[in-house]
Amino acid sequence: MRHLLGTQGLARDEAIALLDIAEDMAAVQDREVKKLPTLRGKTVINLFYEASTRTRTSFEIAAQRLGANVVVFSSAASSLNKGETLLDTMRLFEAMGSALVVVRHPSSGVPVWLARQLDRMGVINAGDGMHEHPTQGLLDLLTLQDAWEGRFEGRRLAIVGDIAHSRVARSAIAGLTTLGARVTVCGPGTLMPADVALLGCDVAPTIEDALAGADAAMALRLQ
Repeated sequence: MRHLLGTQGLARDEAIALLDIAEDMAAVQDREVKKLPTLRGKTVINLFYEASTRTRTSFEIAAQRLGANVVVFSSAASSLNKGETLLDTMRLFEAMGSALVVVRHPSSGVPVWLARQLDRMGVINAGDGMHEHPTQGLLDLLTLQDAWEGRFEGRRLAIVGDIAHSRVARSAIAGLTTLGARVTVCGPGTLMPADVALLGCDVAPTIEDALAGADAAMALRLQ
């Protein structure tokens, strides 16, 4: 797998493999020396067009623990302000031998578009507009896998709050559906996406209905 652009379209065996790797990698947290040579000699670009603390820092620490060189790219202090396009900048990094770019962007579809344009560099979606946030979605799946003792079939998650503007919700719904769980969403009509039926989830009229019989709940803040 060269790119990670979303959980939607991720095959079941791919999702399970990623969760298994994550379980193994979590053990590194308990080691005295939290370093692995997996990405030794590779350069990872962190390209964040949106303010972020947890996601950006998590990617930096993860890349460093895997032995990679990390470049934090600031659009505010780059040649993008002089008319250079995003693609020009990414092709420059690719020509320099960078292996991977982690992208967070306010516009939906930017990571997918970049993945189609770049010849060698891998792309990880760290959140694009209101589309997806696959790494957060996979982290939520890992948390649920631990809580549910590895069994997703027959389980149900209730997601309540601002569904319309939540890329985390979309990633969680796609991932859980792929693994055999059901998702019920609930929120005010103004915070429910128009295409909610196409997401493959159930819609509850009240929070009480959403929580009835649920194995876990996810509460979303207003975006």
